[in-house]
Amino acid sequence: MKTLGIKNDSGLLALSVRLVIGWTYFSAFWRRTVLADKLDPEVAGYIGKKFNHFLPNALGIKPIIQYLVENPDILWINMVAFTIVEGIVGLFIIFGLFTRIMSIGVFGLAMGILLGSGWIGTTCLDEWQIGVLGIATGFLLFLTGSGMYSLDNFLIKNNYTITKKSWFPWIGSGELPMKESLFPKFVLAGSLFILGMTLMTNQVFHGGVWGTLHNKSVKPKLEITEGKIVDGLLSFDVFRTEGVDVYGSWVIGIDLIDVQNNKILEYAQDDLALMDEANISNYYIAKIKPGKHSLIVPLGAKANIQLKDPKLKSLEKGKYKVRMTDISGVSWELEVEN
Repeated sequence: MKTLGIKNDSGLLALSVRLVIGWTYFSAFWRRTVLADKLDPEVAGYIGKKFNHFLPNALGIKPIIQYLVENPDILWINMVAFTIVEGIVGLFIIFGLFTRIMSIGVFGLAMGILLGSGWIGTTCLDEWQIGVLGIATGFLLFLTGSGMYSLDNFLIKNNYTITKKSWFPWIGSGELPMKESLFPKFVLAGSLFILGMTLMTNQVFHGGVWGTLHNKSVKPKLEITEGKIVDGLLSFDVFRTEGVDVYGSWVIGIDLIDVQNNKILEYAQDDLALMDEANISNYYIAKIKPGKHSLIVPLGAKANIQLKDPKLKSLEKGKYKVRMTDISGVSWELEVEN
């Protein structure tokens, strides 16, 4: 078999891609463990809370995310494991050790990012781009393996026993043991699959292929459900499904309104800032809570809110509306019946 020259060493040609994608994943481990402690559930930057942000519009893996954010102990274990895997994959890719099996790790991690958070990004569709490019580079590194500047190459050059195994090219580097006639078809099929994933997720998350463009990260959106008035108690669920992930929705008003648009109950900005946290039952790790000047609703947070008032006991039978108003002036309503 003819040996390829240095200029045709595909692993060498992909060196810059390998180093950058390796650092991309290893840096996640570095940020969370060395530069800052982002694995502590008690700190503001806890990675589990960011994971909660993915929940509202995740594609295909929403039940998994929901289960984890509903079970903080299991979530923490998974966040630690996820961080360790990112660190190992990134470091091995940088050094070019067991490159092909690590490239599958890159592919899988990128797929998780794409499906979980591909809808997040206020300006440049940040998470979607990271996801699709990670998938494409993972596939590229699987095809090329590592070239001259890699530990795989060091092992091969020095005839280590492991490199003599028939399965080593599948997990490390070197020429893939695949029929020459089959290889182009494998490349084409993988490339078309990745292109299909790119177009599909671009359309689902952002309307980027046809129709109207949309960005769910620009404006906050609250969903109000399960509203009821029983024995002088107004109860309803609130779920923030859209908006910027690094800021909350600042709710400055909660009103109960009758059919003539008269306010039966009115909780203003100061009232919400002083709300008793016992009246808020959070479902997930991202929590709705009173802030200094308003009620803060982070992205992905969901809670049951209960408001008790003597006026509700003498309330006439009929239909009413719960209205929540954001500091931006946007409001959301739910019809409830007494």
